[in-house]
Amino acid sequence: MWRQPLFVIGFAVMSFFLFGSFIYEWLYGNVPRQLLFVMENGRAVEGPPISPNWQYPLGTDQFGYDLFGKLMIGGKYTILAALAIAALRMLIAVPLGFILGTYLERHRAWLGGLADSMHYIPLTLFAAFLLGPVLWMPPDGFETAMWERIAIQVVLMALLTVPVVAMLVSSEASLLYRQEYILASKVLGASRFRIIRKHLYPQMREKFAVLYGQQVMETFIILAHLSLLNLFFGGTKVSYDPMFGDPPMSISFEWSGLFGSTFRYVQGAPWLPLYPVLFIALAILSVSLMLEGYLRSKAPKVKRVRKAAAKHVKTVEWNREQLREKMVLMKAAAAPKNTRES
Repeated sequence: MWRQPLFVIGFAVMSFFLFGSFIYEWLYGNVPRQLLFVMENGRAVEGPPISPNWQYPLGTDQFGYDLFGKLMIGGKYTILAALAIAALRMLIAVPLGFILGTYLERHRAWLGGLADSMHYIPLTLFAAFLLGPVLWMPPDGFETAMWERIAIQVVLMALLTVPVVAMLVSSEASLLYRQEYILASKVLGASRFRIIRKHLYPQMREKFAVLYGQQVMETFIILAHLSLLNLFFGGTKVSYDPMFGDPPMSISFEWSGLFGSTFRYVQGAPWLPLYPVLFIALAILSVSLMLEGYLRSKAPKVKRVRKAAAKHVKTVEWNREQLREKMVLMKAAAAPKNTRES
């Protein structure tokens, strides 16, 4: 897997965002801020949001904070949240899918019908309905800490798609149960748990890796959709000042929150929503590259097979030529003396 260039590139991009976020916060602590942009003669020519320049490569937001610093600090929240949500989803759905496909085969039809109904309802609506009371700051402030809200959001977002993922696993398990080697194991007296441990899981392990990557990418997209509803990861800071109230803001500076809180500047300051979307797209692309590299590492090495086949053909042809020469020499040695002399 580590010899695949696509996997290495995707892993490098994801590691840069994740570890760079911790390193940036450790080095700088807070995000730099500048209220006015002053030129050589001391005249302020531009105020927040400041467009990208040499001092601020990605520009600043509407409050003067460096957008690159906010993106780097919020990278760890975005990436770790997507990884944690997808991992928890898989940890719950995979055993449940094995149970449905092995022990509850008779009830899989109507349970699958209930799970399939969730495909036609946008997942963002469920998430917004459940997470709204948790993430939206009340007038008196949050009664829970940010890490408590993050834990609640991770668990709820993981549980939302558990039925769909579990039915996918159960369907695949039911197909494998029809294979001859599993039928032979059942005839020989293997228990269902042993069949799951020795046959089903090894056969589906690569598909689980692909499914995990798909869930990570889906989590990035759902977080971006929730940000358009002003529901940001870790909580939405709301100002209730009737005269000079600020718009909803992200507390953790995670990428989807930066995108949702700056979406209204798409015409006046397009770099504000553009760069968070670009970082999310790069994260999704890196996961996709890692999946492609993983699949190529597990697939048959076509090039090696072709080279081995070509080498084998050359060896066979060389052996044939050697055999022909030996046969000619043997015939010449077995011929009469006068024939050899002539």
